[in-house]
Amino acid sequence: MNDLEIPDPATIWANLLVKLQTVGFELALNVLAGLAIFLIGRALVGLIDKGIRRVMRARAVDPILESFIATFVYWALLAFVIIAAISKVGIQTASLIAVLGAAGLAVGLALQGSLANFAAGVLIVIFRPYRVGDWVEAAGVSGSVVQVQLLTTVLKSADNKQIVVPNGQIMNSIITNYSAHPTRRIDMLVGVSYDDDIETVRSTIRELVEADERILAEPACQIVVAELGESSVDINVRPWVDTDNYWPVKFDLTEKIKTRFDEVGISIPFPQRDIHIVAGEAKDVEARST
Repeated sequence: MNDLEIPDPATIWANLLVKLQTVGFELALNVLAGLAIFLIGRALVGLIDKGIRRVMRARAVDPILESFIATFVYWALLAFVIIAAISKVGIQTASLIAVLGAAGLAVGLALQGSLANFAAGVLIVIFRPYRVGDWVEAAGVSGSVVQVQLLTTVLKSADNKQIVVPNGQIMNSIITNYSAHPTRRIDMLVGVSYDDDIETVRSTIRELVEADERILAEPACQIVVAELGESSVDINVRPWVDTDNYWPVKFDLTEKIKTRFDEVGISIPFPQRDIHIVAGEAKDVEARST
């Protein structure tokens, strides 16, 4: 019976080093290949994203739809690139996808609000209650629509503040779009004294309205007595203007009415109370306030 041959330790270490070098070299090549796939793939995804945006802009696609679709496609393609890079490194993607699926379910349950915001974003893109550039009021805030993202809508306030509102809150609230129609009506309430002649007041206001070219001839401006107030006769002035001219016309017309009233002697009364003294006691017999 032959004695067992004991391998030389030096030989064992040499063979082990050779195997480690081989495995390490292959792993390094796979890591470099995976990194190259990721970098090249990300660059290609960026080019595809720009191409999609360019095509949609050329076809005059709504900016909201453009931003939403381009963002969704970008992240979907980038996910495929990441999976391909991981697979090249040698990690089994089938088990990874299963793990990610289970993790995604858990994360989805934990992030129900975010999923609701995503669903609301899809509804905004489909039904389009507003477009980029529209002035809207929703979820307790107002501003000009800058961008509709996957989970949020970005607004810009009148004083140039950025407001980020979750899409879910917007879809669950009343949405007022001030830019939806090309024209708007200005509602103004002007109080005059009971001593002033109503026809003189009406003709004075009408002259100012007709002199402003920004005020539309049709529909005609309404100038009517709205209410006999406690200290004034309240006149409703309702001119129609292009939506973009709403605030400039409102501010200018308010100032012109005050100036013209001063010129022709029409008074805008202050709140007042008539006090009568009876038997040494002050009794408020008539209260008037604007």
